Amino acid sequence: MGKMEDRREDMELLEKIAEGSRAAFDRFYEKYAPMVYHIALRIVGNEVEAEDVSHDVFLEILQKPHQFDPKRGSVQAFLAVKTKSRSLDRLRKKRDLLVSRLEEAALKEKGAEFDFLRQLEQQVILDALTHLPEEQRQAIIHFYFRGETQREIAAAMNKPLGSVKSLIRYGLRNLRKQKELFHWMEAGRGEEQHEA
Repeated sequence: MGKMEDRREDMELLEKIAEGSRAAFDRFYEKYAPMVYHIALRIVGNEVEAEDVSHDVFLEILQKPHQFDPKRGSVQAFLAVKTKSRSLDRLRKKRDLLVSRLEEAALKEKGAEFDFLRQLEQQVILDALTHLPEEQRQAIIHFYFRGETQREIAAAMNKPLGSVKSLIRYGLRNLRKQKELFHWMEAGRGEEQHEA
């Protein structure tokens, strides 16, 4: 199917969805569900959460099919933007729990990788997490957000225990290096002190 035919089909499906066609919605879902799920999974790093995001996105399409404006781009781009937005919304809603666990770890550990976390604003931590390599982000979320042990993470990620420890350590170090994402840091603390 060419791009023009594909766009035409999308518009017809959305029009039929607006008219209440279940068959049109099923076809639309079958066509774009894998893409939406993949985008959500890369952001939230959790299969269950990604499924929830996908459900939210398609529920919104079902309820408000006329939101799509063909003058502003393709359906794929429209869904990608909406999925990213809903994924980040879901992360932000859970930020209090995430930050609480990060700060608890910071109080228990005296290493530089943990100490800096107490100095970050809640929103900034989430923004910084989205910039990490996927495996580092997943390891940190599993460890601090979901409260899993390193052995449980190793089993879930099919990685050796030592690799998981390294992913967490380097993930935290990479977060700390993203100073341009941080709104504030403790006055007077230089890079040399952080690397100590």
